[in-house]
Amino acid sequence: MDSKLKKSIVNDRRKSRTRFKLKSSGTRIRLVFNRSNRYLSAQVIDDVAGKTLAYATTFESDFPKKGKNAKNKDAATELGKIIAKRAIEKGVKQVMLDRSGLLYHGRIAAFADSAREGGLEF
Repeated sequence: MDSKLKKSIVNDRRKSRTRFKLKSSGTRIRLVFNRSNRYLSAQVIDDVAGKTLAYATTFESDFPKKGKNAKNKDAATELGKIIAKRAIEKGVKQVMLDRSGLLYHGRIAAFADSAREGGLEF
């Protein structure tokens, strides 16, 4: 088996295992952090109703850019502030962080810390 394929399978299993545990608890709303090759995004999802309550991404035209990169720690910090503000406007204060199987380090930690400073509890 190719090493890239094996790594992809392991990552997908970790992501689905984490997401299953978060969804099965069902007590809180999920704050999902996602990173693509170019951008960062975050969603506040209510799994019981099956709806996205708030959404923010670094791809938005009104996103405050600090430099050329829309995927670094500074962008993650700004994204955390924006998603916290939008979630609180919708009446959501308590969430569970779904990091999609990624390590709590770097951009994810910066995002989570700024979301906490913005008023979210997790």
